[in-house]
Order: sequence, then structure tokens, then C-alpha cells
Amino acid sequence: MLVSSKELFKAAMKNNFAIPAPNFVDQNSIESYIEVAEKLNLPVILAYAEAHKNFLPFDDAVCLGKYYCKKTRIPAVLHFDHGTTMELIMKAVDKGFKSVMIDASMDSFEDNVKRTKEIVEYAHLRGAVVEAEIGHVGSGENYSNSNDGDNIYTTVEDAKKFTELTDVDSLAVSIGTAHGIYKGKPIINFERLKEIRNAVDIPLVLHGGSSTGDDNLAKCAREGICKINIYTDLVNAAYKKVKDSNWNNYYELRDAQKEGMKECLEHYYDVFGTKKFKK
Repeated sequence: MLVSSKELFKAAMKNNFAIPAPNFVDQNSIESYIEVAEKLNLPVILAYAEAHKNFLPFDDAVCLGKYYCKKTRIPAVLHFDHGTTMELIMKAVDKGFKSVMIDASMDSFEDNVKRTKEIVEYAHLRGAVVEAEIGHVGSGENYSNSNDGDNIYTTVEDAKKFTELTDVDSLAVSIGTAHGIYKGKPIINFERLKEIRNAVDIPLVLHGGSSTGDDNLAKCAREGICKINIYTDLVNAAYKKVKDSNWNNYYELRDAQKEGMKECLEHYYDVFGTKKFKK
């Protein structure tokens, strides 16, 4: 069933667990995620990123996302991820995405606030929720175990001020993770996470979950993160399964891809401690 993330996040905050938000880029990936969620009887956030529109056109993503979210018996959120184009974010709301992310994290604080407020006002009038980001989660290729490279850590002061000024529904924070594959070893600033969690009363989101380490992710889920984005590990798992399998035709190749993604996502459900949603 297609739902908003609002009630799911309330449950996650109350019970100290996180919900996975895997990015889908085709029918194979979205089917895999739904099948795992149904097997475990757990909620899922199906995320479609603006950056993936060259792999999966926006209108196709709308059709796939709404079809599978409405078809399934488990709570499923259709989320527009890392939106940078204002018009496309608004279009996502109009087309039925129950959750959208405005990513203006590379803008100035003032411009980030301005753009986020505009999306929040538009989305709330139409029954959708909004995620934003302050600080910046950079690329794993540039990761170097410290607050440099292209990572910009979220400060407690900015998090508090930003939520007060924008009325945003959830906030992605930068505490040491990176997008993609890490070149160095991730060191998560759990003290910063604790400080931000105590300073704001909205759900917190972690980007760059892939390759962050099970212990790190489990602790993030226990200590205040409600949603963790996963993508690179899923597609790498699909590739590895294909590489290691003796497939003989397209159908077996497709099944191997699905098996790899499903095994990976099921593992992360366990790591995040995700619990069944009860109204």
C-alpha cells in the first residue's frame, strides 16, 4: 500500500530503528525490493533519484513506483530522491510521490532555506512530505577519514535553525558517510549525531549508507537515524552474483541480478533493526 513516511518515521523514532531506502533504476530492482519487504513483512521506502533519469525516465519511474506501491500489502513509500530541479520536484509531488527530497546542500545556507521553504509549502498543500539536507555528503572517492575532501559536516546550530526556518519534515545530515564506494575507512561522528538528535525533533536521514559498515549503520539506527539510503551495495551485489553464477540465458541472468539485490537488502533490514509497522 502506498503510504506517507510520516507515520513510519514516528514509529522508527520511538522504537530506535531505521527503514531502508533503496534506489530503484528499473523493474528488476523495484521488484527485488518489494519481494524482500513482503517476505519480511516490513515497510520499505522506494527511492527514485533525479540523477538516475538517464537510466529510467521520470515518467517510467512514476508508473513503476505507483504500480508496485499500490499493489503490495506492506507499507511502501514512493520517494523522489536528491531532487535538484525545482520544477521536477514539484512535478514528482503532482504525479503521486508521497515524499520528495530537495537537495540544495551545495547552495549557501540562505539559498538552501529559501528553496526548501518553497518546496515545503508546495508539497504540504498537496499532502506530501519533504526531506532536505544540510552539510554535504560527498563522494567516497574523495573520502579521507576526516572533515575534508568534499564532505561538509552538519553543525548542530545549522540543523536547529534550518528546521525552524523551513518546517521541513525530515533532515539528511552529514556525519561522516559518503556516496558510492569508500576509498578510505569511514569514521562516523556519533557524538555529532547525538547532539543533532537532541537539538531537533524531526526524523534524521543518513545518505551514503553503502559500505559504511554494519556496526556503524546499526549504531546510527539505534541512536537516531530513521532512514538510511542504500544503492551502491545493491547494484554491486547484483553484479557479483551474476559474475559468480553459471547463467545460460537472459532469464537466468535476470534472476541472478535479483537474487544478489535481495540478499543484500535482506541483510540491511537486519542491520537496521527494522520493525513491523503498527498503526
